Amino acid sequence: MTIIQNLISFILHIDQHLIDIIRIFGGWSYAILFLIVFVETGIVIFPFLPGDSLLFASGAFAAMGAFNIVLLIIVFFIAAVIGDTVNYHIGKKIGTSIPPNSWLGKVINKEKMEKAEEFFNKHGGKTIIIARFMPFIRTFAPFVAGASHMNYRYFIIYNVAGAGLWVGLCTMLGYLFGNIRIIKNNFSTVILIIIFLSVLPALIAYIKNRLAK
Repeated sequence: MTIIQNLISFILHIDQHLIDIIRIFGGWSYAILFLIVFVETGIVIFPFLPGDSLLFASGAFAAMGAFNIVLLIIVFFIAAVIGDTVNYHIGKKIGTSIPPNSWLGKVINKEKMEKAEEFFNKHGGKTIIIARFMPFIRTFAPFVAGASHMNYRYFIIYNVAGAGLWVGLCTMLGYLFGNIRIIKNNFSTVILIIIFLSVLPALIAYIKNRLAK
């Protein structure tokens, strides 16, 4: 319970925790941010780590001089590309051998793998790009792409494109707007809005699917 509470606190008050990270680690803060984005995108069991909100908040701190915005974007971009690549290969290696009774096996089973492969074949690499902007789905998409044997050359192109769009847009939004007084004074509320807007497409798709059934 303490871990969950700390995670929720980190997500909702990410600006305060970034201050602590910068104060404690200094220049090594880039490595901490790299690790968070890499784990969130690269390890399928960690979809709950902050993504969009971390990029936005870090961009806001870059505007205050805490980070170099160019270096920050490069660090996030590399972490996102490597994360999805690792996740793809993990999915390709173990995706079809997940115990069906495990929690992951219930989320990603053979039937869903087949549907995912059909979806990837129908919609192509834009699935990887769209998934970048959707929490949880952004973590599972490359895993499922690997498990369903999506062509790697095809995958890596959209992996790079999606990482560039996601990192560039979210970080620059924070850099440009994060320090506007009304946003700065209501940062936790803004983070909640960002999270809500991120999960909204998935929520709508889920509701439509349930209604269709």
